[in-house]
Amino acid sequence: MFYVFNVVFPVFALILIGYVCGRSGKLGESASIELNRFVVWLALPTQLFQFASSSSWQTLWQPGFIAAFFLSCLAVFILVLVVSWLRNRDLVAASFSGLSASYSNTGYMGIPLCVLALGQDGFAPAIISTFIVFVMFAIATILIEVGMQSHKKSHEIIWNVLKSLCTNPLLVAPVAGLLWASTDLVLYDPLAQIISFLAAAATPCALVSIGLFLMQKEKSVPQEAWGISFAKLIIQPLVAWLIAGPILGLPALWVSAVVMLAALPTGTGPFMLAQYYSADGRIISRVVLLTTIGSLLTLSLFLWWSKGV
Repeated sequence: MFYVFNVVFPVFALILIGYVCGRSGKLGESASIELNRFVVWLALPTQLFQFASSSSWQTLWQPGFIAAFFLSCLAVFILVLVVSWLRNRDLVAASFSGLSASYSNTGYMGIPLCVLALGQDGFAPAIISTFIVFVMFAIATILIEVGMQSHKKSHEIIWNVLKSLCTNPLLVAPVAGLLWASTDLVLYDPLAQIISFLAAAATPCALVSIGLFLMQKEKSVPQEAWGISFAKLIIQPLVAWLIAGPILGLPALWVSAVVMLAALPTGTGPFMLAQYYSADGRIISRVVLLTTIGSLLTLSLFLWWSKGV
C-alpha cells in the first residue's frame, strides 16, 4: 500500500495545494483562469513540443496500444454522445458530454503517474495517449462547430472548423514537435533551455490549477454528471482492458498502462473548450470534480492490484 501511496500522493497533493490556496484566499478568484491560460498557451504546448520533438516515430508507433486506447476513448465518446443527443437533441451539448467522458487527464496526471508507477517505460504510452486525447479533442471540436453552425453553408462550416483546429495550441504544438523531430535538426541551446523551463512548469501549474478550478464550482450536482463520471472511471478502463488484454494480447506493461490511462479523471480541456464557445460548463465542471475525487480510489485499487499480479 505504500507503493500506491507513493504513486498517487504527489499528484493529488498538488491538486490539494491548489484547492487550499483557493479556499484560504492566498490565490484570488482569477488565479484558476490565469493559471489555466498560462498552462494552455505556454507551458503545456511547450511540454508537448518538447516531448514530440524528442520522440522517434518508432517509439510512438505502437499500433496495439494505439488501437486499444483510441477505441476505448471512441467507444465511450459515442456511447455518451448518443445517449445525450437522444435526451436533448442538442449536438453541441452531446459533444461536450461525450468529450467529458472520454478525455483522460493524460497531460496533467497521466505522464507523472505512468512514470512513477511503471518507471521510464511508462513514459512512451503516456505520450502516445496524450496525442490520442488530442485526436478526441479535435473530433469533438469538429462536431461542436457543425452543431453551432448547422444553419451555415457547407464551405463556411469547413472553413470555421479548420480555423479552430489550426489555432488550437494543444493541437499545433505536438504536430510541430513531430515535424521538427523528422528534420533531425538540433535546437539552439538557449532556446532549448527556455523550452525546458516552460515545459517543467506545465505539470505542477496544471495540477495546482485543477485544485483552484474544483474549489470554485457550485454545490449542486447535475444528474447527468454522475452517468458521465461512471462512463469515464468504470466503462472506459474496462473497454481498454478488454481490447488490450483478451482481444489483442498486449504485453503486461502496455495493458497496465492503457488501463491506468483510461481510468484517469476527466481533464480540464472540455471545460476550457466550453468556455471558449461560451457554452454551459456546469455538467463538465461536476464531472471533473467527481472523476478527480473518484479516481483517487479507482486508481489506488488498480495500482494495488497491478502490483500484486
